[in-house]
Amino acid sequence: MKGPADLAKGWFAKAESDLAGARALLAGPGPYDTACFHCQQAAEKYIKGFLAWRGHPFPFTHDLDELARLCDLAEPGLNLHQPDVASLTDYAVKLRYDNEFWPSQEDTAEALAVAQRIRATILALLDPSLRPGSAESEPGVM
Repeated sequence: MKGPADLAKGWFAKAESDLAGARALLAGPGPYDTACFHCQQAAEKYIKGFLAWRGHPFPFTHDLDELARLCDLAEPGLNLHQPDVASLTDYAVKLRYDNEFWPSQEDTAEALAVAQRIRATILALLDPSLRPGSAESEPGVM
């Protein structure tokens, strides 16, 4: 059975993959809706990885507002619960089913900045061995 550190590493590896995809799409002509979806997914996976590392149960939800509140309970002062974090939630579900919801390149750049801020905030709390790219992290992680 995997322990909290192993679970966290798995979440972080997937989050890094999502961020890499979002960056590549943003650097080109899009599609920006797909890039925004990957930004939301990266943020969600970083948050879930943090909660797994702390041994804190979390619901199977894409609601970043709800997940950020759980992080704030697990780590007082973390302050992930912010409007810009919650705004990424629409990119998980609404984006995929609303045929009139098309983020711009500017929207995508903002979503990527939020996802990268969540990443930096969480990585700053981790033991270096849990950080993606460390010698002890999973192979293939950026």
